[in-house]
Amino acid sequence: MMMLTLRREAHGFVGFIERQKNLIKRYWLWEVVWLIYSLVSVLSIGYLAAGLGSLGTGGFDLRQAQLYLLVGALLWAYLSIVFIEITFSVTWERWEGTIEYTFMAPVRRLTHLLGICTFALLYGLARTLVVLLIAMPLFHLDLSHANLVTAITVMAVSTFPLVGLGILASVLPLLSPERGEQMTVAVQGVLLLASGVYYPVSVLPGPVQALAHVSPLTYTLEGMRAALIGGRGLAAVASDLLPLLLMSLVLVPLGLAVFGWAERRAKRLGLLKRSG
Repeated sequence: MMMLTLRREAHGFVGFIERQKNLIKRYWLWEVVWLIYSLVSVLSIGYLAAGLGSLGTGGFDLRQAQLYLLVGALLWAYLSIVFIEITFSVTWERWEGTIEYTFMAPVRRLTHLLGICTFALLYGLARTLVVLLIAMPLFHLDLSHANLVTAITVMAVSTFPLVGLGILASVLPLLSPERGEQMTVAVQGVLLLASGVYYPVSVLPGPVQALAHVSPLTYTLEGMRAALIGGRGLAAVASDLLPLLLMSLVLVPLGLAVFGWAERRAKRLGLLKRSG
């Protein structure tokens, strides 16, 4: 009986990954648009740094600034893709008219969400790799001093709070079918502002700095920059890894619990339909 249950859940897990892939294939033109948007955003930051050379920077290390900005832009491209793919999972279900079938299917909600999140992570890595391969020869990026072990560790640890945050935000379209999608975009904008993507969080005003300290993206960016630009080891980024681990322990269970509550509420109020 246990083996049958595990096999059914495994099939469901793979099925949700396959379905997300099919959605990408169906709306591939939109994916090309967003890929170009990510590429243009990253390249714009690189050219912004290159343009600083004409402003009389004196002893300013232009190459270091360019690398700082490009690493931030690339990481944001990845993190934002993962966040959007997870948070828009409910919205896509509504657009396709399949939300009722998914939420009534005999599959654990954990299996459903794990499938969605796994696809988001793999797809985010693939798209960011394409952007990186184009940006590296254009700007002659030198990552020869990067500590890859530290970078991979920071990225792996940061996955869990990012997933938890994405699941929490994906609840918004369940709570408000009319405005939930816009609210998720607003959350993404706040994360972009407060997490130090293009600047150190120390330049932010006090209230925004407070938001930065509770954003997992802040510690992800700081840890990845230390690894990729400074070549720092694991001990040097312990101050970033510890908050990420603690946020994982809070955000993942909280996200699952809140999503379960929102699902029950949506079913009770009849919100599981295309129009909401």
